[in-house]
Amino acid sequence: MRQTFPALSKGQVPMLLWLLLLILAPGREQSELAPKAFIRLTPPWSTNFKGKTVTLTCEDSHSPAQGGISWYYDDILLKKKSGKLQIRNSGYYKCKTPGSSLSDPVHVEFLSDWLILQASLPVFEGDDVYLRCQGWKEEDITKKIYYKDGEKFAVTYDSGFIRLNSASTNNSKYHCTTYVEGLFGMWKESSKALRIQVQELFPPPVLTASPSQPIEGSPVTLKCETWLPPQKSDTQLQFCFFSGDQALGSDWRSSSELQIPAIWSEDSRSYWCQAKTVTHSVMKRSLKSQIHVHRVPVSDVNLEIQPPGGKLIEGDNLVLTCSVARGTGTITFSWHREGTIRILGRKTQRSLSAEFQIPTVKESDAGRYYCAADNIHGPILSTLITVTVRIPVSRPVLTIRAPRAQAVVGDVVELRCEAWRGSPPILYQFYHEDATLGSSSAPSGRAASFDLSLTADHSGNYSCEADNGLGAQHSDRVTLNVTVPVSRPVLTLNPAGTQPVVGDVLELRCEAQRGSPPILYWFYHDNVTLGKSLAPFGGGASFNLSLMAQPSGNYSCGADNGLGIQCSEVVMLNFTVPSRSKITPVTVGVILGLLSILGLAATAALVCKFRTQKKSGGISATGTASPNDCQEPFLSRSFGTETQESTHFEPPALMELQPVYSNVNPGDRDLVYTLVGSIQHTKEHLVNPGDRDLVYTLVGSIQHTKEHLANSPRLNWKHKGPTVIYSEVKKTHPDDSAGQASCRGWAHEDATESYENVPSTSLALYH
Repeated sequence: MRQTFPALSKGQVPMLLWLLLLILAPGREQSELAPKAFIRLTPPWSTNFKGKTVTLTCEDSHSPAQGGISWYYDDILLKKKSGKLQIRNSGYYKCKTPGSSLSDPVHVEFLSDWLILQASLPVFEGDDVYLRCQGWKEEDITKKIYYKDGEKFAVTYDSGFIRLNSASTNNSKYHCTTYVEGLFGMWKESSKALRIQVQELFPPPVLTASPSQPIEGSPVTLKCETWLPPQKSDTQLQFCFFSGDQALGSDWRSSSELQIPAIWSEDSRSYWCQAKTVTHSVMKRSLKSQIHVHRVPVSDVNLEIQPPGGKLIEGDNLVLTCSVARGTGTITFSWHREGTIRILGRKTQRSLSAEFQIPTVKESDAGRYYCAADNIHGPILSTLITVTVRIPVSRPVLTIRAPRAQAVVGDVVELRCEAWRGSPPILYQFYHEDATLGSSSAPSGRAASFDLSLTADHSGNYSCEADNGLGAQHSDRVTLNVTVPVSRPVLTLNPAGTQPVVGDVLELRCEAQRGSPPILYWFYHDNVTLGKSLAPFGGGASFNLSLMAQPSGNYSCGADNGLGIQCSEVVMLNFTVPSRSKITPVTVGVILGLLSILGLAATAALVCKFRTQKKSGGISATGTASPNDCQEPFLSRSFGTETQESTHFEPPALMELQPVYSNVNPGDRDLVYTLVGSIQHTKEHLVNPGDRDLVYTLVGSIQHTKEHLANSPRLNWKHKGPTVIYSEVKKTHPDDSAGQASCRGWAHEDATESYENVPSTSLALYH
């Protein structure tokens, strides 16, 4: 390729060369390798005419060099030690300073030829080269032709020089020719062939690693080391690093260093780098360097648990952290529980620790845990750590165990509180309503009991509480009804304090002060059950008795709420019948006669009847309360009254009062006839002193037939004189109620003892 360059004048050549060669900058900081010294020529031409003198100056990065300079001529050490050397002989010259290595050789020729080709020195890779074709007598030359490897590439017509771009060490040969005009005509002159001396701009880089044998996981710094001569220190270089065939980092960079944050064992391979000028005119690469990364085995494996101490509550999150004190590269962590073959978890990563989480732990997660770490050298185990899982108590269940279906005052009941789940120990609290009854501890968990002796105040709602320090739980409420046995009732007659007369309504009021409802009250007159009344909400009950005859006799009542009957004291009600006319002696005689006759028959029948009942043990029936059920003896109270004129009335329930005036009809069954005569006596007629009423009672037992009874007339008998009432009482049959039968025991005895003339005789009602 031929290039033509403009010619330069003689005055421009030295100025331009000095500008090119004397623009020197401070030396670039180099690597640990000592930079080369370099030689500067004055004048800066590689070829000169013989007899000329060239001055050589040895320089390094600390130019100019100060003493201790070594000069070499064709590899022969010269004695000259100064920084400058003047030469006139052709040959290769080198120098060395104390702070540099040996310079590249500079070949300088001194020729006696008529035409020479000169090249500028020094020339570095990538620089432009200046060539000058010089004759012995320059004024005789008008045209100069330049050749490269025999090919003409430039022509000049003056004494200037030409410029070659971007010189390289390609060993090309250059020469020039000219035509000289003389006395004898024109002739051709040719110069000696010239090889341009191109110095290396920078040596091939050297890749170094720091540290040279890194430990796995540690950072590594790669350096691409080369240097520029001081006179080319302003040249900008770029670098690129490679691992195998892959570029590292961000391709080309201005820095000659590359920082690898962490290198691993799999990164063990060859590395190399490249350096080039910004203009891409010069590019060189380093040799490959092998980097071997060392792996450190794991050691001191440790297991930590969150929360600290390993004490968890069911539902918490368990975090297991496995760590190693030393170890490089990829580490495989695994977690295990003692006694199980299955691995709980496994992680492989480049770190010294790893976490494994068990969310929402259960009771079955309790145990001893450990972890293992391995980076190919074999697993290393940690120590065992115990994990405990405490279970909060579940909602307890309260049960009440009583000795019978219905709890009664005085019973001892067991309050049993049980939580089906919960870590021991568990403290149980027992409550009645909002009051604390007591507490009991269950060291092994499950249930605890509390014994309670019942009183009347213990009815209500019961509950319990379980607590094992992880939160208390309350049971549902359980209602307990404590049944209170009835107390001994009190019978009162209303209206109280007045004299009842025939036709009045007498209220029998029975009330027990204590006792759980409902309470059933029974009312008795002698051995007769008058009726019953239910008090569903407790308290007392009343029975209204319509008085159709003189109600003299013993009254009582019983109270029962299923826990046994309690009977009241006997209340005796007496009537005194006032006399309307004087009883004549004849009347007295008739009455006494009748009483004597009837008395004998009635007495015999009653004695026989009484004996029969005693032998049979009395009449009983089921399902009815009676005075015989009362265990305590009754006390008697009497109400002294005077009756009005008697009238006929309809008997109340369970009682028949039928006046009969025929005592002679025989029948199939025993009839008891009672003659009650109320006779007004004076002191003269009676032995007993005092003007008071006497009641004569004649009781007889006579056999009658149904026909006779049917034919008996029933008449109302009134007269002004003494009043006599005949009351027909039916025979007691085995199908009577128990209450009726049981009440007879005491009523019969009292009745038999009351058939005497006493100051106030009871008016009895009989079946």
